[in-house]
Amino acid sequence: MPNPIELVIQNEKEYRSQVRKAAIASTVGTAIEWYDFFLYGTMAALIFPKLFFPKSDPYVGVLEAFTTFFLGFAARPIGAAIFGHFGDRIGRKATLIITLLLMGISSTVIGLMPTHDSIGVWAPVLLTVLRVCQGLGVGGEWGGSVLMSMEWGSQKRRGLMASWPQMGVPLGLLLSSLMVTIFIHLSGSQFNVWGWRIPFILSIVLVIIGLFIRLSVLETPFFANALKEKRIARQPVLEVFKQNPKEIILSAFVRLSEQAPFYIFITFVISYGTGTLHMDRGFLVNATTVGALLSLFSVPLFGHLSDRIGRKKMYIWGSVLTLLFAFPYFGMLNSGSPILVFLAIVISLIPHDMQYGPQAALIAENFPTHLRYSGASIGYQLASIIAGGPAPLIAAYLLHTFGSSTAISWYMIATSVISLIAVSMLKDRTRTDIVKEFNENHFGI
Repeated sequence: MPNPIELVIQNEKEYRSQVRKAAIASTVGTAIEWYDFFLYGTMAALIFPKLFFPKSDPYVGVLEAFTTFFLGFAARPIGAAIFGHFGDRIGRKATLIITLLLMGISSTVIGLMPTHDSIGVWAPVLLTVLRVCQGLGVGGEWGGSVLMSMEWGSQKRRGLMASWPQMGVPLGLLLSSLMVTIFIHLSGSQFNVWGWRIPFILSIVLVIIGLFIRLSVLETPFFANALKEKRIARQPVLEVFKQNPKEIILSAFVRLSEQAPFYIFITFVISYGTGTLHMDRGFLVNATTVGALLSLFSVPLFGHLSDRIGRKKMYIWGSVLTLLFAFPYFGMLNSGSPILVFLAIVISLIPHDMQYGPQAALIAENFPTHLRYSGASIGYQLASIIAGGPAPLIAAYLLHTFGSSTAISWYMIATSVISLIAVSMLKDRTRTDIVKEFNENHFGI
């Protein structure tokens, strides 16, 4: 069976050029999507309770802001199913262009919309609708970006190639944190009036750049080959639930120890730091910025290491370290020492990156080419409902109910234990020829 890449491109120079373009397009596009997503999370912790839920008790206002934050996560599996269907039917490239536009336009409108003082209850309603649109876009973005990069790269380096789009998370976090920091200083006391709007409005500029890059990339050779040989599923979402239900469920639970603590580390910590520790919000945002900068190097590093030692082994190490860091993390925060707080926020992203680097390949390799967009996207995004979305809400509830961070640490430990069980049940296909395995299992070739 010929290599799918050989059926699309015979010129080595052109192939290398497409690999670079695919990696860059996936990373930049994903970074833009996550910039928008994280920007909302930061604003939900900093000012949205005042602007959109001003009549609520401070604690209730935080819960309401984090609820709209959660709704974006709840929409992600729906976006994964919708865009997964089209990604497996019409291709990765076209679908990725649509998701980028949806995300960028939604974020720009958030920057232009009136607040509660202007239109009353319609302000939070409109904010919720736009947040759902953001969630739909992100839900369809991840799978396509990962496959665009992984399916163009060498099979021996799938971990590294699939980790490039994962860098979009720290890039988006870094960019959103920098923009918030810049406009906190530029607008000063006017940040709650107009300063918060500019980072959202600038999303449209980033979208134009992302579209320009993505339009220059060819469709992935894996999908092009499947299209040529008429191996396209008619109902990919339904088929993947019939053929790979175990892989979908395990993919979601594998992410618990990565995603739930992550949104405590980068979103809830801002609310906790300003409200409980009474620390400067700019300082906390700067700490997350440094953590994101570190992740730019650690995410691809751990993706690369997973090609050497195996995805599961790398992932298990990350889950165990997350479990072990749960109590020291809050111990460092609660010390009130700026140095220890800063270190806690920065260090917290390392065990996360140990999982996030190999995660894309670990999940995507467990689905066949003609169902990979749908299967990987749905499995990945289902974790948004049980992990990332509710994490800040659960943390805020536990803090309010028990009056300390101890319960939050136990919550993080529980997510790690569940993930360790799930990853032990998921197949490690690090050194498997996924094209050959698929052809043998499904077509007898």
